[in-house]
Amino acid sequence: MGDNYSNEGILMKLDIYINYPGNCREAFRFYEQHLGGRITMLMTHAEGPNANNVPPELRNGVLHARLELADTVVMGADISGAEPMRSAYLTLTTDTAEEAERVYSLLSEGGQIFMKMEKTFFANRFAMLRDKFGTSWMLLHEP
Repeated sequence: MGDNYSNEGILMKLDIYINYPGNCREAFRFYEQHLGGRITMLMTHAEGPNANNVPPELRNGVLHARLELADTVVMGADISGAEPMRSAYLTLTTDTAEEAERVYSLLSEGGQIFMKMEKTFFANRFAMLRDKFGTSWMLLHEP
């Protein structure tokens, strides 16, 4: 997954972790089905090490999930009081303008568009939006 940075034998890799207010499983399954991601781990609070101390309403919530998406690892969990992403975006670059349009249509449905899909000085297609799960995206097809 992605390139690792090495500085004098020290390896680093940057991944993304998103907190959801109760829809982590739904979001990750949606991304897996429609964006070609692959869920490699999904554990509920009931399956976790503190299962006996979890309130009944949280038992089926996600304690930890891992999704491999476009050479990036996205992890997530259901956390009480989690809010939609505000100032950070997952930036997804596509091979074609048509794929950018497909993903834009898919992710914008039920979400909030910040900048509609259009041609810009730096891209054939570019858009900014928050999907129905609260995840913010920049979609890009470069010239």
